[in-house]
Amino acid sequence: ASELGERYASAYFDTIFCSDLERSYKTAEIAFRGRNFPIIKDPRLRECDYGDMEGVSREIIKQERVRRIKTAFPNGESYEDTSHRMKEFLRDLSKNYEGKKVMIIGHRATQYGLEHWINRIPLEEVVTAPWKWQPGWTYVMKDLN
Repeated sequence: ASELGERYASAYFDTIFCSDLERSYKTAEIAFRGRNFPIIKDPRLRECDYGDMEGVSREIIKQERVRRIKTAFPNGESYEDTSHRMKEFLRDLSKNYEGKKVMIIGHRATQYGLEHWINRIPLEEVVTAPWKWQPGWTYVMKDLN
Protein backbone atom coordinates (compact mmCIF):
# COMPACT_ATOMS: atom_id res chain seq x y z
CA ALA A 1 0.00 0.00 0.00
CA SER A 2 2.82 2.40 0.83
CA GLU A 3 4.57 1.58 -2.44
CA LEU A 4 1.33 2.29 -4.32
CA GLY A 5 1.21 5.73 -2.72
CA GLU A 6 4.85 6.33 -3.61
CA ARG A 7 4.29 5.27 -7.24
CA TYR A 8 1.49 7.80 -7.57
CA ALA A 9 2.92 10.51 -5.30
CA SER A 10 2.71 13.17 -8.01
CA ALA A 11 -0.51 11.94 -9.62
CA TYR A 12 -3.91 13.53 -9.28
CA PHE A 13 -7.16 11.56 -9.16
CA ASP A 14 -10.65 12.96 -9.06
CA THR A 15 -11.70 9.93 -7.02
CA ILE A 16 -10.29 6.64 -5.74
CA PHE A 17 -12.69 3.70 -5.97
CA CYS A 18 -12.11 0.51 -4.05
CA SER A 19 -14.05 -2.57 -3.13
CA ASP A 20 -15.68 -2.61 0.27
CA LEU A 21 -13.50 -5.53 1.34
CA GLU A 22 -11.00 -4.50 4.01
CA ARG A 23 -7.85 -5.38 2.05
CA SER A 24 -8.89 -3.05 -0.76
CA TYR A 25 -10.05 -0.02 1.19
CA LYS A 26 -7.20 -0.24 3.70
CA THR A 27 -4.82 -0.18 0.73
CA ALA A 28 -6.48 3.01 -0.51
CA GLU A 29 -6.41 4.62 2.93
CA ILE A 30 -2.73 3.82 3.49
CA ALA A 31 -1.58 4.67 -0.04
CA PHE A 32 -3.32 8.04 -0.20
CA ARG A 33 -3.21 9.13 3.45
CA GLY A 34 -2.84 12.87 3.69
CA ARG A 35 -3.97 13.44 0.10
CA ASN A 36 -7.31 14.99 -0.52
CA PHE A 37 -8.78 12.36 -2.82
CA PRO A 38 -12.27 11.08 -2.09
CA ILE A 39 -12.21 7.32 -1.47
CA ILE A 40 -15.43 5.55 -2.39
CA LYS A 41 -16.10 1.93 -1.43
CA ASP A 42 -18.15 0.02 -3.98
CA PRO A 43 -19.18 -3.64 -3.48
CA ARG A 44 -19.27 -4.16 -7.26
CA LEU A 45 -15.46 -4.12 -7.17
CA ARG A 46 -15.29 -7.16 -4.91
CA GLU A 47 -13.39 -10.33 -5.68
CA CYS A 48 -15.36 -13.28 -7.02
CA ASP A 49 -17.45 -14.95 -4.33
CA TYR A 50 -15.97 -18.45 -4.25
CA GLY A 51 -18.84 -19.69 -2.06
CA ASP A 52 -18.08 -23.09 -0.56
CA MET A 53 -14.58 -22.88 -2.04
CA GLU A 54 -13.69 -19.69 -0.13
CA GLY A 55 -10.34 -20.21 1.55
CA VAL A 56 -9.15 -23.15 -0.59
CA SER A 57 -5.68 -22.98 -2.12
CA ARG A 58 -4.93 -20.78 -5.11
CA GLU A 59 -3.97 -23.87 -7.07
CA ILE A 60 -7.44 -25.38 -6.68
CA ILE A 61 -9.09 -22.08 -7.68
CA LYS A 62 -6.75 -21.87 -10.67
CA GLN A 63 -7.88 -25.35 -11.80
CA GLU A 64 -11.54 -24.37 -11.32
CA ARG A 65 -11.44 -21.06 -13.22
CA VAL A 66 -12.21 -22.42 -16.66
CA ARG A 67 -15.26 -24.29 -15.30
CA ARG A 68 -16.49 -21.23 -13.42
CA ILE A 69 -16.71 -18.70 -16.23
CA LYS A 70 -20.44 -19.36 -16.76
CA THR A 71 -21.15 -21.75 -13.88
CA ALA A 72 -20.97 -20.28 -10.38
CA PHE A 73 -18.66 -21.64 -7.72
CA PRO A 74 -20.86 -23.74 -5.39
CA ASN A 75 -22.98 -21.22 -3.42
CA GLY A 76 -20.95 -18.39 -4.97
CA GLU A 77 -20.57 -16.51 -8.25
CA SER A 78 -19.34 -17.18 -11.76
CA TYR A 79 -16.88 -14.91 -13.54
CA GLU A 80 -19.77 -13.83 -15.75
CA ASP A 81 -21.48 -12.63 -12.56
CA THR A 82 -18.43 -10.62 -11.49
CA SER A 83 -18.09 -9.26 -15.01
CA HIS A 84 -21.69 -8.02 -14.97
CA ARG A 85 -21.00 -6.24 -11.68
CA MET A 86 -18.05 -4.50 -13.32
CA LYS A 87 -20.12 -3.51 -16.34
CA GLU A 88 -22.67 -1.81 -14.07
CA PHE A 89 -19.85 -0.05 -12.21
CA LEU A 90 -18.31 1.11 -15.51
CA ARG A 91 -21.68 2.38 -16.78
CA ASP A 92 -22.07 4.48 -13.65
CA LEU A 93 -18.48 5.62 -13.95
CA SER A 94 -18.99 6.73 -17.56
CA LYS A 95 -22.15 8.66 -16.60
CA ASN A 96 -20.78 10.36 -13.50
CA TYR A 97 -17.04 10.68 -14.12
CA GLU A 98 -16.70 11.33 -17.84
CA GLY A 99 -13.43 13.11 -18.57
CA LYS A 100 -12.16 12.50 -15.03
CA LYS A 101 -9.20 10.49 -13.84
CA VAL A 102 -9.96 7.82 -11.28
CA MET A 103 -8.08 5.01 -9.63
CA ILE A 104 -9.68 1.65 -9.02
CA ILE A 105 -8.32 -0.60 -6.29
CA GLY A 106 -9.91 -4.00 -6.55
CA HIS A 107 -9.13 -7.64 -6.99
CA ARG A 108 -8.40 -10.08 -9.76
CA ALA A 109 -12.10 -10.26 -10.73
CA THR A 110 -12.05 -6.46 -11.00
CA GLN A 111 -9.18 -6.64 -13.44
CA TYR A 112 -10.87 -9.42 -15.42
CA GLY A 113 -13.90 -7.18 -15.84
CA LEU A 114 -11.80 -4.20 -16.92
CA GLU A 115 -9.95 -6.28 -19.50
CA HIS A 116 -13.20 -7.77 -20.77
CA TRP A 117 -15.30 -4.59 -21.04
CA ILE A 118 -12.69 -1.95 -21.84
CA ASN A 119 -10.14 -3.92 -23.87
CA ARG A 120 -12.83 -6.17 -25.40
CA ILE A 121 -11.00 -9.40 -24.55
CA PRO A 122 -13.34 -12.41 -24.30
CA LEU A 123 -13.93 -13.40 -20.69
CA GLU A 124 -12.81 -16.98 -21.41
CA GLU A 125 -9.45 -15.62 -22.56
CA VAL A 126 -9.04 -13.16 -19.67
CA VAL A 127 -9.86 -15.67 -16.94
CA THR A 128 -7.65 -18.45 -18.29
CA ALA A 129 -4.65 -16.33 -19.35
CA PRO A 130 -1.53 -16.57 -17.20
CA TRP A 131 -1.81 -13.75 -14.67
CA LYS A 132 1.17 -11.75 -13.59
CA TRP A 133 1.14 -8.98 -11.02
CA GLN A 134 2.34 -5.62 -12.20
CA PRO A 135 2.39 -2.24 -10.48
CA GLY A 136 -0.82 -1.09 -12.15
CA TRP A 137 -2.82 -1.02 -15.34
CA THR A 138 -4.08 2.02 -17.24
CA TYR A 139 -7.44 1.95 -18.97
CA VAL A 140 -9.23 4.52 -21.09
CA MET A 141 -13.03 4.26 -21.07
CA LYS A 142 -14.79 3.71 -24.36
CA ASP A 143 -18.36 2.97 -25.29
CA LEU A 144 -19.47 -0.09 -23.28
CA ASN A 145 -22.08 -1.35 -25.72
